[in-house]
Amino acid sequence: MSCVVNSVCKLCRRENLKLYLKGSRCLTDKCAFERRPYPPGQHGQSRLKFSEFALQLREKQKAKRWYGITEKQFSLTFEKASRATGTTGTELLKRLEMRLDNVIFNMGLASSRRQARQLILHKHFTLNGSVVNIPSLILKKDDIVKISDSSANLEFFKTMAASSRTVPGWLEVSIEKLTGKIKDTPVREDISLPVEENMIVEYYSR
Repeated sequence: MSCVVNSVCKLCRRENLKLYLKGSRCLTDKCAFERRPYPPGQHGQSRLKFSEFALQLREKQKAKRWYGITEKQFSLTFEKASRATGTTGTELLKRLEMRLDNVIFNMGLASSRRQARQLILHKHFTLNGSVVNIPSLILKKDDIVKISDSSANLEFFKTMAASSRTVPGWLEVSIEKLTGKIKDTPVREDISLPVEENMIVEYYSR
């Protein structure tokens, strides 16, 4: 798993979007994006004109950082989406949304996608009854994610389960059983990421 060693709050400011990379801190008045809603650096508050390539790059970076994956992972996901039937941009977002780490985050069992990846690597979850430790797995319809029996009684998960979070329509969550089921493949309207996916396609098509 790759690691961002610099301040992740700068990523939110760079993309002009709250990426929720620090979990609950992003919901408080300590959030750096709320306090300084402009790009980092000495030219952050300058009015700059962006080229078409720069705008495409920013949309790609926004999506990559939203899901917290590496450049290689993102490009490989795009390649698979480009070979699938349907609109490439929409297929890309669907695949990113169906990643195991993103599903666990949407279930409300992790405060951030980064934390979800760490929990998966530590084997706290099962997929269809088998222990899983690969955050990048792309789930399918009717897949069931559950906290492993050995981890179900941990105070951390009890606290996370008690917190409220809006669950997307394609995901069914049972707080009592600490499980999540993929009801269907998400459509574009179910994906909350405010990005122009067609610009990402244009970026990779240049």
